[in-house]
Amino acid sequence: MSAPWLNIIGIGEDGVEGLSSAAQTLVRNAHYVIGGARHLSLAKELVRGEAHQWPVPFSKGIEQVLEWRGSPVAVLASGDPFCFGAGSALAKHIRPDEMICIPLPSSISLACSRLGWGWQDVRVVSLCGRPLETLAPVLQPDTRLIVLSADATTPALVAEYLCGYGFGASRLHVLESLDGVDEEIRAFHADEALPEFKALNLLCIELQASLNARIIPLCSGLDDDLFEHDGQLTKREIRAVTLSSLSPTVGQMLWDVGAGAGSIAIEWMLRHPSNRAIAVERDPERAARIARNALSLGVPGLKIVVGRAPQVLEVLEQPDAIFIGGGLSDVEIFDRAWSALPAGGRLVANAVTLEGEAVMMSRFERYNASLTRIGVERLDNVGRLHAFRPAMRVMQLVARKGAEA
Repeated sequence: MSAPWLNIIGIGEDGVEGLSSAAQTLVRNAHYVIGGARHLSLAKELVRGEAHQWPVPFSKGIEQVLEWRGSPVAVLASGDPFCFGAGSALAKHIRPDEMICIPLPSSISLACSRLGWGWQDVRVVSLCGRPLETLAPVLQPDTRLIVLSADATTPALVAEYLCGYGFGASRLHVLESLDGVDEEIRAFHADEALPEFKALNLLCIELQASLNARIIPLCSGLDDDLFEHDGQLTKREIRAVTLSSLSPTVGQMLWDVGAGAGSIAIEWMLRHPSNRAIAVERDPERAARIARNALSLGVPGLKIVVGRAPQVLEVLEQPDAIFIGGGLSDVEIFDRAWSALPAGGRLVANAVTLEGEAVMMSRFERYNASLTRIGVERLDNVGRLHAFRPAMRVMQLVARKGAEA
């Protein structure tokens, strides 16, 4: 155990008066004090060491703190530094025994207390450094949403976005300068004309959906019409089965090889906010289409790699699961994907051609895999009458690394 050198101090709009004597002492004794311009201004009467404004990009500030390792350092952050704050980012690089954190109530806690909302009943989304489309998956009827605003323009932009998705009747509570002398809370509906707001604001939303609202369901197998595509799309019923076979769990990485419209990777990421995916697509036009689909469906973090498998697979981050689409015909792609998986990793492959099925048949015993043939029939017109028309049957291979025969 080493002596703590990093002191992460939560500061509110009441500035020094809201800090405990211990927090004040740690700031006074710090050789280096780093924080946002507002934080440094709030604590200026305490600062005795070098004051540094947190640089852009944010990662540069972490690098700076690490250069001071071993010297007394104070990091100033809003409210609770471990609630969407600098503390969480620093903790990825610094051991807990090297730091002391003295938090204040987070803006989320303050907002819930002002409105009488239960913490456990709200969904929190940050738009600080994130695109507006991040909201798409959390727009669910009759739910409460707290949005961490990027700046003064965020409330109006969110209101416009809600109206575009059919949530214009939603009630917005804009909370400005929480816990400060200028604190103000104002309420509006999303379809109203909004006034100007201060840069420091928080948005609390009671979502109300119209009958034609665009809602992303919580299930696997989203409607095909939600995806822009050129026909290269794993269809809804097959996609639902495929996601079930891939068995997504929290924080895992997926390779979607031959991604087409990116539907498998996108739905993988929609299962949990911490899930990650890489869509591999050799066609640049399809890759651009994947990017548009990812943005539209609220997963802008999807990584897209333009290149040809298996060569491009050599440089990718290790996956926890891999999906290979219906165009599988190269056994080298299959073998390279399998070798990339760690113990416990899953490989799911779909084939609609004889060549693809031949690759699966050559490998399913070696990897103790299961094979399933999936058929779907949809109602279609036959003249003035109706009949079920079968789609192309899909053979699906599912294998788990470490379960080889």
